[in-house]
Amino acid sequence: MLRSRTGGDGGTLAPPISAQGFRIGSGKYCARSDLVELAVVLRRFTFRLVLPAIVGAALGFFALALAVQDEPSIPAPLLSLFSPGLKIAELLAPAKHESLASTFGGFLRVALGVNIAFYFAIFALAAYLVDRRRSR
Repeated sequence: MLRSRTGGDGGTLAPPISAQGFRIGSGKYCARSDLVELAVVLRRFTFRLVLPAIVGAALGFFALALAVQDEPSIPAPLLSLFSPGLKIAELLAPAKHESLASTFGGFLRVALGVNIAFYFAIFALAAYLVDRRRSR
């Protein structure tokens, strides 16, 4: 059994954890329903934002790699469909002459950013629809 830290005689027992709640660090009671709601919110946050961001980043990177590798053999509309970052980066490439590394670095930042945002939006929408359907 747990001993109370604030007990005057040092021998009082802490109140048992009940179905209504338990004592948190500041001495206040926290209802179990609050913790259940917090767990649901964190799971929903992870499912709707964190997971799509991770999957979108990975898929955006690999879509750009595939698009750069197969650009000459894939038609432009199909290439723009699965890797929009490549075409947008081509449009936004700097017109001034800088070093090759600076130009290529800027090109990659734009292409990866657009691809990651594109795939994040797709997966976040899918997660929202799945979560909404599951909550009904």
